[in-house]
Amino acid sequence: MLCWPALPPYNRISSEIYKPYPGRMDSMLAASLPSPGSLTLVRRPLPILGPRDVLLRVEATTLCGTDLRIVTRQKTHGVTPGVILGHEIAARVWKLGVDLRPGIDAPAPGTQVGLAPEITCGHCMPCTAGRSNVCANMALFGTGVDGGLADVIRVPERALVCITPSACEIAPPLLALAEPLSCCLRARTRLPITSTSRVLILGTGPIGLIHCALAAAACASVMACGRPARLDPALALGASTVTAAHGDELVATVREWSGGAGADVVIIAVGDPGLVPIAAQCAAIGGHISCFAGFPAGTSAHIDPNLIHYRELTVSGSANATLDDYAAAVDTLSSGALDLSPLITHEFPLTQVEQALEAVRSRAGLKVAVRP
Repeated sequence: MLCWPALPPYNRISSEIYKPYPGRMDSMLAASLPSPGSLTLVRRPLPILGPRDVLLRVEATTLCGTDLRIVTRQKTHGVTPGVILGHEIAARVWKLGVDLRPGIDAPAPGTQVGLAPEITCGHCMPCTAGRSNVCANMALFGTGVDGGLADVIRVPERALVCITPSACEIAPPLLALAEPLSCCLRARTRLPITSTSRVLILGTGPIGLIHCALAAAACASVMACGRPARLDPALALGASTVTAAHGDELVATVREWSGGAGADVVIIAVGDPGLVPIAAQCAAIGGHISCFAGFPAGTSAHIDPNLIHYRELTVSGSANATLDDYAAAVDTLSSGALDLSPLITHEFPLTQVEQALEAVRSRAGLKVAVRP
């Protein structure tokens, strides 16, 4: 059982701490999981660099609810014992294997990069159908393969395509947000959001707030529904209307906001199955409902099929992201087309990773970054 240290009220690390790394290192610090629920900060030998591998120096890893669920044993499927956690990764190329040509086979040393966490096979049915985001043989950095809560991460040959250079230097915690942004961009490919759309976001955690920013960037009218403490951030990221209403009160609020029509798009951005029937009641005729969030295993949602039938609703899901989605996310952030920097509210050094996870658990802020 984890004993969490007391959490300071706020902890943003000065960028002055992060000096250029030394040319010689013999070992590295890493936050690993020797067994379910037992996060341990250890010093390990540096990963062995194969002839077609790449070593990256991690610059920032942002945390999400998945990391917390792994540490607290709520998620064990696909988690390799002893794995280094962290899948939202910003890094810099450090060393290339001897068989790799800089700038041709892999980005040159010194290049700032994001690292897509999905390592796909490329030959299963989903991959060949353009749905590599649901690859049947997928491995993930941070669950099955060592992730970003370390000084250094090894990218094996089969995952070199996951390395995505940033066109412009940006703050590493912001670049780490390419991973959750890529997942939201994936969902957007299935949703018809335009400047005339009314978009309802259910949930104002980091994912819901990213969806707010994306919908607002499309000039849609956005209503965000969530915890009272998260409504101001939703407004700051583009929501035109916010509410903490729920149940029948939420349905009535949406009807009033939309002039009685309902929302053209409803995005469920929190894993509460009770929101599924509410989303159907809030949707307009011909509306689209995205079950974006993952739901607890074994849960079910009850929805009136006549709502779907007579209101011609479309219900879709969305999971993970493709490499194209991830590249688009890195481009979006590095170009400044979307500013998600308000999401980064806390930063901790790797030596305080347990405090960082406690900040996630207690909802002390929005996105929490860990930096070596």
